[in-house]
Amino acid sequence: MADAEADAGAERTPVPLAQDLVTTGKPEEHLRTDTGKGPFECAICNKKLSSKGTLRTHLRTHTGEKPFGCTVCHKTFSSNGDMRRHLRIHTGEKPFECTLCEKKFKSSEEQRVHLRTHTGEKPFECTLCNKKFGFSGKLRRHVQTHTGEKPFECNICNMKLSTMESLRFHVQTHTEEKPFECATCNKKFRIMGYLRKHLQTHTEEKQFACIVCNKKFAQSAGLQSHLVSHTEEKPFECTVCNKRYARSVNLKIHLRTHTGEKPFECAICNKKFATKGELGLHLRTHTGEKPFECNICNKKFATKGNLRSHVQTHTGEKPFQCNICDKKFAQIDHLRRHERTHTGEKPFECTVCNKKFAGQGNLRQHQHTHRGEKLFECTVCNKKFTQPSCLRMHLRIHTGEKPFECTVCNKKFRESHHLRGHLRTHTGEKPFECTVCNQKFAIKSNLLVHVRAHSGEKPFECAVCNKKFKSSGGLRNHLRTHTGENSVECFICNKKLSQPQCLRIHLRTHTEEKPFECTLCNKKFTVSGDLRRHLQTHTGERPFKCTVCDKKFAVSGSLRTHLRTHGEHV
Repeated sequence: MADAEADAGAERTPVPLAQDLVTTGKPEEHLRTDTGKGPFECAICNKKLSSKGTLRTHLRTHTGEKPFGCTVCHKTFSSNGDMRRHLRIHTGEKPFECTLCEKKFKSSEEQRVHLRTHTGEKPFECTLCNKKFGFSGKLRRHVQTHTGEKPFECNICNMKLSTMESLRFHVQTHTEEKPFECATCNKKFRIMGYLRKHLQTHTEEKQFACIVCNKKFAQSAGLQSHLVSHTEEKPFECTVCNKRYARSVNLKIHLRTHTGEKPFECAICNKKFATKGELGLHLRTHTGEKPFECNICNKKFATKGNLRSHVQTHTGEKPFQCNICDKKFAQIDHLRRHERTHTGEKPFECTVCNKKFAGQGNLRQHQHTHRGEKLFECTVCNKKFTQPSCLRMHLRIHTGEKPFECTVCNKKFRESHHLRGHLRTHTGEKPFECTVCNQKFAIKSNLLVHVRAHSGEKPFECAVCNKKFKSSGGLRNHLRTHTGENSVECFICNKKLSQPQCLRIHLRTHTEEKPFECTLCNKKFTVSGDLRRHLQTHTGERPFKCTVCDKKFAVSGSLRTHLRTHGEHV
């Protein structure tokens, strides 16, 4: 019986609590507990602490004891201070205020870190290149640019990332998970940062009003910066190009255009940006977030600028005019791109081969030829792509999805640029002009095919008979003559043709229908190409030039025949 009681007593022996571990039994340390004077040493790891209370709190890191519970969400903490700080998440209390910009924080540590944005203090230094950082996290991420280490791998697409945070962020692009929910309106977000920014639309009181235009600001610093826009005072001057700015922060950002500095790095793809705003916009390409919605057709956009441009497709407004040829554009970017056709400027340069481009989109497309890495594979046909957006577009071929609808005739398209090209058939706009013969086109790819008529280039070759074609479409149509695929038969003479469009043109030889009429002499033609060639007999235009002897021809066929007279010189 006594043994049983002893065993029972042994089973009930509790795990030692923090207060049981405060002293080690040494007389001198016992005296310190009586006098209240430190240092107090941890009996487990020998760490020394200044008071009995801090020792008790520290010991809980060994015992795992968390005696302080949150009354709202029941999360537990090892110290009363940690619990109090946590409660501010629920109450929204921010007792620590920045004395420079009046921004408030939940903890003194957050306040200390924030102060570095004002003082410029960068206490964390890279031991490899001596670059300094204001935050330890930024230093850690930077060090990986030296080591190239990417230890975190996505188990869906095998993409490797440098931090666990980046991996979590990336995985959400596959799952479309949005774990951060606004308690006020239930809107969900993929990233805590986006939720915090959104919460300001509910909570941020704007008490600082501009006396000129009544615009309100949450912080006095914001108001002071805004006031400069009324005075037009620009006291901050660039020492390189003398451009002036109203705010020092704008000058600082501008200077990066001279230095090439891009301090804001994407944690997912390591692309760098000159401003935090540019990084924020770029991140939406990974998250797919489109917070700006058109109130006419409910289409969503990643940026406010894209929404503004889209709204003009409803209004038809074209406020941006070229001062050389008076052509008007709906967007300032389109005007800038157009102006380069006059100046020949190509400001976007490939860092690998130094090739230059007039548009940033053209540069991006070109850069894929260097990367070559194709991580994103189609589960239907196993075709691989360099970007998830390209894979998403490709999948529509299999699903038949056509999400882009014309608001005029309701025709649907797989890709937005196909819709843009189609819309020009309604507006009559032909922005792409041939520099040789000035013929205009609604779609850029049609211009590229047309230019080959001047150059004689035929990059698409039939693998069966080696015949060459100017366009991939021409090659596809030709291949049907070998395969018999999708052939259609004339019901009058039984001639077989590769596609319905060819049959429609062929039928005109039987019906003698000639729908294309010359406006100068009223002569009629079966096909539009014949009419175009005929018009050159009126204008005297000869756009096809021999590269050997400079002789000019009205039609490309005549040029081809002529080139044979040069034989080996061609």
